[in-house]
Amino acid sequence: MPVDEENYTAAQLERARKLFSGPCDFMLGVAALPQLPEDTLPEIAFAGRSNVGKSSLLNALTGRNTLARTSNTPGRTQQLNYFNLGGIMHIVDMPGYGYAKVSKTQRDDWNAVMRAYLRGRPSLRVVFILVDSRHGLKDSDIEIMKMLDETAVSYRIIMTKCDKARGVEQDMLRDKIVPTLKKHAAAYPEIHFTSAIKGFGIPELRALMHSYAL
Repeated sequence: MPVDEENYTAAQLERARKLFSGPCDFMLGVAALPQLPEDTLPEIAFAGRSNVGKSSLLNALTGRNTLARTSNTPGRTQQLNYFNLGGIMHIVDMPGYGYAKVSKTQRDDWNAVMRAYLRGRPSLRVVFILVDSRHGLKDSDIEIMKMLDETAVSYRIIMTKCDKARGVEQDMLRDKIVPTLKKHAAAYPEIHFTSAIKGFGIPELRALMHSYAL
């Protein structure tokens, strides 16, 4: 079971490092629910606003530059992208949200797909909602949180780009966000800070992910 990040031992961190330095292969992109793979492995899904740094974080976790494509064009990920991590879990890269130029029809279609996925995926252990540390929670993040509350899927807030918000700024973010999380039934009541560029928080996030597969 997942444990508090402060309690990870050196051995747990090393086991997670070895896992993430091993094979992590792209499986398929899912544009409709019938395309979903069999739910034989635990799944961890990554969600976040467009350009929140999701692809960069996935690349940093696996020590690769090309696992997930990064782009300056918001809304590039338009499907559920499945990756197999060492044969012990699936990582699911969900479509970015909150991008104004995506049409309402497309947004509504993807909301329907995501809601159905969240309701009907027994192997889904947790969703990581990535939030840009420079901006904090936005209305679109709250909408996803409410969807996860309604579908009874556990989720955690993962702060990205924390090399741009350190020290006092992180404390201020925590003081602002944690009380909000306590109002959401499916939310883990703490946040985790990361920087894909500096590697801050990456070892602990690997260990956290590994713990969901145990």
